[in-house]
Amino acid sequence: MQLGFLTAILPDLSLDEVLGIAVDIGYECLEVCCWPPSAAERRYSGITHIDIEQMMSSDDGAERIREKFVAAGVEISGLGYYPNPLTPVADEAATAVAHLRRVIEAAPALGVQRVNTFVGRDWQLSVEDNWPRFLDTWTPLIQWAAQHQVRVGIENCPMIFTADEWPGGKNLASNPQFWRRMFAAIPDPHFGLNFDPSHLVWQHMDYVKPMREFADRISHVHAKDVRVDQHLLDEVGIMAHPNLYHSPKLPGLGDVNWSKFFSALTDTGYQGPVCVEVEDRAYEQTLADRVRSLRQSYSYLRQFIS
Repeated sequence: MQLGFLTAILPDLSLDEVLGIAVDIGYECLEVCCWPPSAAERRYSGITHIDIEQMMSSDDGAERIREKFVAAGVEISGLGYYPNPLTPVADEAATAVAHLRRVIEAAPALGVQRVNTFVGRDWQLSVEDNWPRFLDTWTPLIQWAAQHQVRVGIENCPMIFTADEWPGGKNLASNPQFWRRMFAAIPDPHFGLNFDPSHLVWQHMDYVKPMREFADRISHVHAKDVRVDQHLLDEVGIMAHPNLYHSPKLPGLGDVNWSKFFSALTDTGYQGPVCVEVEDRAYEQTLADRVRSLRQSYSYLRQFIS
């Protein structure tokens, strides 16, 4: 396994500066954010550490980026772009799908075999009513990924934290029941999971059992912790917006048992990247705080990844 981090926590730094921090701390890989340059629609989105269109329009754009990573001794674990391809807003959905196809197309030029994203969802509709659009959108996307020998890793976040994401959330693929269904419908091995245990914790689900069942589908791992505040949950109940009763935390500061997690992960034979995803509000005030969060996460997780 390789220890890395998602570059979303350093949106104000250039790729060169992010690489410098990775090298200084000791990280072995980076999941690089590849949104099209634009204003952020939500926290940790709209971040462009590799401008795919600019890179693809240059004869040596990909080569120059590859050289940066080789010189730093850091790998690209995957390209990260997390829109909502099933949004009911037609123009937004079309833009998301088109850019996701472009990111998949660009990955091999960078020597990358993974692209991480969300399935998406029309949050106003049921799973059943979303299903036809899921098939129409994702069947050709995975065919495109297979043509480029890229594994698409779907992060299992429900995306149901704020009022505009209520009531269904903006990502269908948040639970094992849906994973079974989507992999049965699209069995191509290029379709997989970017597995994050924290999202199962705050949904009050077992995060170890699915690691075993879907071992062959886990192509990428996010290391993010979460703390469920029982005293707040007692006040609002599980039907409330999840942000009212839980907090994302750095690994080791929440409710994930990381020893248990890595014990199960190693049992599955997983040999891929494990990337820290920082969303801990206590470490967001300054750049120094965010760099400290990456250093602290590295120190904690290194005991599990030799």
